[in-house]
Amino acid sequence: MPKVVIFMGSISDEDKMRPCSDLLKELGIDHVFTVSSAHRTPERTARLVEQYEADGAQVFICAAGLAAHLAGAVAAKTTRPVLGVPLAGSPFGGMDAMLATVQMPPGFPVGTLALDKVGAKNAAWLAAQILALHDDSLTEKILEAREGFKEAVERDAARL
Repeated sequence: MPKVVIFMGSISDEDKMRPCSDLLKELGIDHVFTVSSAHRTPERTARLVEQYEADGAQVFICAAGLAAHLAGAVAAKTTRPVLGVPLAGSPFGGMDAMLATVQMPPGFPVGTLALDKVGAKNAAWLAAQILALHDDSLTEKILEAREGFKEAVERDAARL
């Protein structure tokens, strides 16, 4: 049963969101990585949210560009945490997607991350931290990874 569901608005978003799925795999977090659109397949999106929530999903990650209504559409259908990753894909450089993702009405929050691959990775980290509230082994994996980040900085500094 997936603990995390990653929705992308389009298959063209896969390259930007693949790091999210890869990191969840590294952390041993069962997840689903799929396409569903707030505009082209709203019924599918609502059905999948209901299905995955019933199956035990704890966190939804939604990535979309342009109007970027996917995270809001999912937030309207669940009380589980929804994390939004705005994607650059327009002449506005992702600002349109970021504003659409971050500006949610009261009662339907979306935790909004950075644009593109950095946001994808941080969405996975934040989902892991949410799940780690009730999973000590996952907390340990996160702490080990952070120790690795620290060691990498020390190695890089020593090389200079």
